Amino acid sequence: MSELLLLLGLFALALVVAHRYGWPLPSGPTKTVLVLCPILPFLLMIVVLLRAYQRADEYWRQQILQNWAITAGITGVWTFSYGFLENLGFPRLSMFTVWPDMGAICALVMLVRRAIRQ
Repeated sequence: MSELLLLLGLFALALVVAHRYGWPLPSGPTKTVLVLCPILPFLLMIVVLLRAYQRADEYWRQQILQNWAITAGITGVWTFSYGFLENLGFPRLSMFTVWPDMGAICALVMLVRRAIRQ
């Protein structure tokens, strides 16, 4: 958890750097590198999560995998459905909304599944 929190802090710092220093630059390789710099801590967070998954026992691996499978399905239905709604005039959503939505959906899936088990 401490690794994940550290990387989350680095991600936040990289976002500030990207917006503060990257966006004002003229187009070119330097701007591209600065704007993409938050991707590195994000990728490292994925590595930390994969390592935690590998350290989990068989039961928790199964639970995690099922939670993410349900989350992926719900997210797929949500994003696909909203694509049709955009054709009806609903506001366009940025792709930046998908990951936070997935996180919220996963948290909700975990809470519902835990409540059902008890």
